Amino acid sequence: MKSPIVAALSALAHEARLAIFRALVQAGPSGLAAGKIGELVGMPPSSVSFHMKELTLAQMVSSRQEGRFVIYAANFATMNALLAYLTENCCSGASCCAPVGAPGCAEPGQP
Repeated sequence: MKSPIVAALSALAHEARLAIFRALVQAGPSGLAAGKIGELVGMPPSSVSFHMKELTLAQMVSSRQEGRFVIYAANFATMNALLAYLTENCCSGASCCAPVGAPGCAEPGQP
């Protein structure tokens, strides 16, 4: 069984799923209907459903039924846990979001 961090990174490591997740983050907690997601990222509903399955399994998104529509929303708790893990384990606790060259932040391509 994959760790939650590996599952989240794996789910986001696809251009279409990253675009979908980005659209959901921008939509906020209210989420978006699957059809609207397809419009925003330029993909047919069947492709959206395929990618939503992977994002859901990784707990990056949640879904709820509203009438005949499925509404998907970014799981901000999982997203924040992923960011916290990366900051703690890959940045030695330093803010990796600081401007390049700031104390504790390496230049691109340097350790």
